[in-house]
Amino acid sequence: MNISIPGILLGLGAKCLLSWALVFLQRNHICRSFVGVFSVSLAVVDTALTLTFTTIYIDSDGHVFLLDLQLTRYHTCLLAQIFGQVYSALQWPVVVVASLDHLCTMSLQPSACGAKWIVHSVVTVLMWYLAALYVFLLSDFIPVLEDVPHHQMHQCWVFHTTQISQIAMLLFLVLGCAALHAVCSTRLLKNPPLRGQSTDHSRTHSRTNVAGQALRIFLDTWALFLILLAVLLLVPMEIPAYLGLNVAWLCLVNSFLIAVLFCVVCPTSQLANGSAAVPPDSFCEWRLNLAWEQRTEHDCTK
Repeated sequence: MNISIPGILLGLGAKCLLSWALVFLQRNHICRSFVGVFSVSLAVVDTALTLTFTTIYIDSDGHVFLLDLQLTRYHTCLLAQIFGQVYSALQWPVVVVASLDHLCTMSLQPSACGAKWIVHSVVTVLMWYLAALYVFLLSDFIPVLEDVPHHQMHQCWVFHTTQISQIAMLLFLVLGCAALHAVCSTRLLKNPPLRGQSTDHSRTHSRTNVAGQALRIFLDTWALFLILLAVLLLVPMEIPAYLGLNVAWLCLVNSFLIAVLFCVVCPTSQLANGSAAVPPDSFCEWRLNLAWEQRTEHDCTK
């Protein structure tokens, strides 16, 4: 797709401001999760890219030099394409690493997660490095530049991202399956259990209730964003690759992964006594009502 250079600059500037605003909003626990540390690194990279892009564009005569290399508007288009490819290459790895990080947080004791920010920082730097190596050495990335003098360039060809659509489709598929499972489980659990099956019935009820509450908390917070995401999928609208990976998107993915792990891991015994370590989330308040579980266990012991 062709986008004007001022349009690219405006999009990068808005993305940069949004990134730092969300980082500031999560400042109290930004280093407690991989998503938080990676969000800071993304905001820093966006800021550096925006400042470089602005400097080159303003000085249209080409008097900007870097290591004896004259930077022109050709390089602004090249930077937009390169970073777009790097951002696209990072989409799925970030989701996978964030899932493993949340799984570790919910499975281990809180005391075992004290200095994880060091590991998060090392993994973040390594992921940026590997993504850049992939784009330059392993991918089939070929820059697309106009055959005109640099001072006559007014727009750039940029690639669109497909990873956003893939992750969004997976997200809606999981939400649909979770909602269907919750409805079916609710109907099945209406039948009273036999005396010898009371323990299994209580465990099934426990898992279903936690999953239902996690799904409801997630939808109450992100419903409007999900509607917008569904509209983008149905149109369909091409999203420039340099805008695809942003902190707002990472916040949505972070909440979604926590909700999924609540459904899968379901540490109800730890949640009941308050010893479970819940991954940090600045948007969803993950407080589950487990009073019913204590009443059920009390009834089963009679």
